[in-house]
Amino acid sequence: MNIPSKYLEDLVEHFSSLPGIGKKTALRLVLNLLKRDQSELEAFSKSLGEIQNNIKTCGNCGNISDAEHCEICLQDSRKQELICVVEDIRDILAIESTQQYFGTYHVLGGVISPMEGIGPNDLNIESLMSRIETGEISEVILALNASMEGDTTNFYLFRKLADFDIKVTTLSRGVSVGTELQYADELTLGRSIINRLPFDMNLMKK
Repeated sequence: MNIPSKYLEDLVEHFSSLPGIGKKTALRLVLNLLKRDQSELEAFSKSLGEIQNNIKTCGNCGNISDAEHCEICLQDSRKQELICVVEDIRDILAIESTQQYFGTYHVLGGVISPMEGIGPNDLNIESLMSRIETGEISEVILALNASMEGDTTNFYLFRKLADFDIKVTTLSRGVSVGTELQYADELTLGRSIINRLPFDMNLMKK
């Protein structure tokens, strides 16, 4: 793609580095920005700069937050004894949209994937275990994506949690195998949370 401006080309390269954004889409976005007035561009630029400086990670659950702890962890109405384990922030947004879950979360930051060189030590598992060791948790919901990597991580966590006197459950399979939580419709995902099942590692062997 022959772009007649170095500045334009640099910005297209930055946009196309984002997931799901190809060069043509990136160029369309950049050309759209060129049509905006100066105040809009300055506000856009300011927002990008503030991401790096102001967004934090919740010290309790790993969720994205503007403060030391996220709003979910600070809500008194939440069931603090209930933890829903998810892969990333997108899954929290998907579950919250169902308005069917009232516990807390724990963000792993990924799933175990030997093919990509991601092992248990690369995930926020130790911080999860620290929360369990307080003795204040009664149930852990394993809400990872229904994929080979998700199931492998579920199995690993189940083995880690076996020594604790807590209930370990997983989403009912209303969410189809291979479907990422962020793409599941709210009704199906909500029912999967409400009708969650005891984790059965025998299902992993089938």
